[in-house]
Amino acid sequence: MATVVTDSNSPHSSNAHADHSSPDSPVDRFSYDDTIVRYFATATLVWGLLATLVGLVAGLLLVLPKLFFDLGPYAEYVTFGRLRPIHTNVAIFAFAGNAIFAAIYYSTQRLCKAPMWSRTLSWLHFCGWQLIIVAAAATLPLGITQGRELAELEWPIDLAIAVVWILFFGINFFMTLAHRRERHLYVSLWFYIATIVSVSVVHVLNNLVFPISPAKSYTIYAGVQDAFMQWWYGHNAMAFLLTVPFLGLMYYFLPKAAERPIYSYKLAIVHFWALVFLFVLAGPQHLHYTSLPEWASTLGMVFGVMLWMPLWGGLLNGFLTLRGAWHKVGTDPVLKFFAVGLVFYGLSALEASLFSIKSVNGLGQYTDWTIAHVHAGALGWNGMMTFGMVYWLAPRLFQTKLWSPKLASAHFWISTIAVLASILPLYVAGMMQSTMLLELDDTGRLAYPEFIETVKPLAQFRWASLAGGVLFLCGIVLMAANYLMTWITRPATYEVPVYSAQPLRAMPEPSEPTGASTLETVPVLEAAKKLDVWTQLGWHRRWERLPGKFTMIVLAAVIGGSLFEIVPMFLIRGNVPMIASVTPYTPLELAGRDIYISEGCFNCHSQQVRPILAETQRYGEFSQAGEFVYDHPTQWGSRRIGPDLAREGGKQTSIWHWQHLESPQTTTPGSVMPTFEHLLVTELDFAKVEERVRVAKTLGADYDFESEASADIARKQAEEVAAEIVSQGGPVLVARTGGKDPLFVFDTQAVALIAYLQRLGVDLSKPAPSEATPVADPNAPAVDQEST
Repeated sequence: MATVVTDSNSPHSSNAHADHSSPDSPVDRFSYDDTIVRYFATATLVWGLLATLVGLVAGLLLVLPKLFFDLGPYAEYVTFGRLRPIHTNVAIFAFAGNAIFAAIYYSTQRLCKAPMWSRTLSWLHFCGWQLIIVAAAATLPLGITQGRELAELEWPIDLAIAVVWILFFGINFFMTLAHRRERHLYVSLWFYIATIVSVSVVHVLNNLVFPISPAKSYTIYAGVQDAFMQWWYGHNAMAFLLTVPFLGLMYYFLPKAAERPIYSYKLAIVHFWALVFLFVLAGPQHLHYTSLPEWASTLGMVFGVMLWMPLWGGLLNGFLTLRGAWHKVGTDPVLKFFAVGLVFYGLSALEASLFSIKSVNGLGQYTDWTIAHVHAGALGWNGMMTFGMVYWLAPRLFQTKLWSPKLASAHFWISTIAVLASILPLYVAGMMQSTMLLELDDTGRLAYPEFIETVKPLAQFRWASLAGGVLFLCGIVLMAANYLMTWITRPATYEVPVYSAQPLRAMPEPSEPTGASTLETVPVLEAAKKLDVWTQLGWHRRWERLPGKFTMIVLAAVIGGSLFEIVPMFLIRGNVPMIASVTPYTPLELAGRDIYISEGCFNCHSQQVRPILAETQRYGEFSQAGEFVYDHPTQWGSRRIGPDLAREGGKQTSIWHWQHLESPQTTTPGSVMPTFEHLLVTELDFAKVEERVRVAKTLGADYDFESEASADIARKQAEEVAAEIVSQGGPVLVARTGGKDPLFVFDTQAVALIAYLQRLGVDLSKPAPSEATPVADPNAPAVDQEST
């Protein structure tokens, strides 16, 4: 039996006896549940292998676009547009997510001196989360997606995430805090609270949708507001899944491994609250130079730059905790991983703040520069911290020695080299492509007018990055082998230590003494003395005894900061000047847009021409907010592997689009686009058009026909598009998939997609409809596109 007094990392260990009952009070005996931690740690490695493998396959498709052409009808399931969201979802929610859960379940029990409140909820959480990841991996290749970056999963899976995260994980965590036997909340617990609260808020608010089937829904947000919500969510999902909980992990496991207390408790308080308040305000930094209102973009930039300070607060606290322990870093693989992880964290944090500056963002946005930045954080910060934590946990979870410390050290060097080899070529590729895209010749015209000219030189850098990815995968394989062998050497029966601790008093604790000012004998203003007492942080010590109050303050900060930008974005009508010539999509175009989303085209193409000279010369008139009022969701994208499509309508003939879908390299030599030949031979279900039109009407589209007529209207437009294709030399019939009778061209999904592509960007050049066909307020003047 072991008697626990306090966790050795707690900054309050010196006065822990004051937080418990008198010595003659009953003593609780309990054991920690490490079984659930073993499962989460194992799942972390399994999903890490799969995330890296899928990422490598997706990367291969950018240099070998014909890699899966020979798979015939199965090729559609392994295109880049469908694989990329699998890679990002598995990497973030499965690999990083399970690592977070392993850290929280292990450290929370010890910091609270209490086992998890409900083992049933712990197992429901574990099983539910793994099923969610499996569902994501099963549906995304099938084209079942919302089409919103980092929030692609359809509504039944989103609902399951809310249930598992809030009802299973959240309730279990907060009830454990309520039944804790340590009065004060240690620093790590603050970050865990912020993670659970913030992810719950952003997930629920971002995924308000109008479902029409288990596999299809439309977000209630449209246009500029949807783009804002997408990146409010995207920024905060990355912040509160890839930054905040890993800082909590760092504050627990780094001092444990270094056998040193955290450097500064005050610094932890300051940078924690600064992160909570600032993170939710910096989302618009991802939308610089877009149709987002200028005020929102500027706020995103200001708060994004400000984030550098609290982010580096955690970095400094981590590095300075290693003071007096640097001699261990050279020999301990765990500390090696932690130290290098902190380096990548610092670099990524600095780069994120620099990238929020408009001029810098204008250079790197939509290029491989962004991808390099993301991988520097995901592999260098999250990956290295996860590896260090698992190596520290493995011998403790399996109650044996780590099978091979030398293999762990080899993994460290392999991973470090792999991360650098993965990201440095992408940085070079991104900067080079950005320079080429923006370069003008002596006459003021584009030096590289065709987008494809900037794609061809990138192959060599993408090959180099792939080599780094292969090396990173090899490192995970080594770790998995080390982990497996450590598990094999475990004892036949795990020892389950029983700990003893007095329960907390049921009565509320007395207020923390305010303390005397150190300026009492100094001739200063009384306000200075009060400020001096305030900086002693006695008020924060009281918060740490009240997890309910602490959580409410975090919740208020997250919601308040979010509403500070969300409310004016939705209520100020001037954010989206209406354009009279912009009308809803036709029924066929709606169907084509759904196909565009299903195929993941937004992963490669943007639909946003920025007001930058090079872009307006290459693509046409810059995009305006009023153009997107019927887009549920917007498809602005964050990366251009192919050209922007915001002004695609009318640029090419319909037969060109047909041939481009069939064989992209024939129409555009050097293209890395996969074939979409399956769209040419797959029948379009006109019966589903009606329900899409009905939803569009519900969401604000003003049609002058009944929903029941939409199928006939769609079929008529399909016949017109098909007639154009045939007149330009295309086929009349095509072979149907499955060996059935041939299809007429107008019955194919390709025709619907072509109709959508031919619609993009043409509204600005159309005359405004007459008042007999109202689109906006008939009493409001039409907005002149030039003045807009």
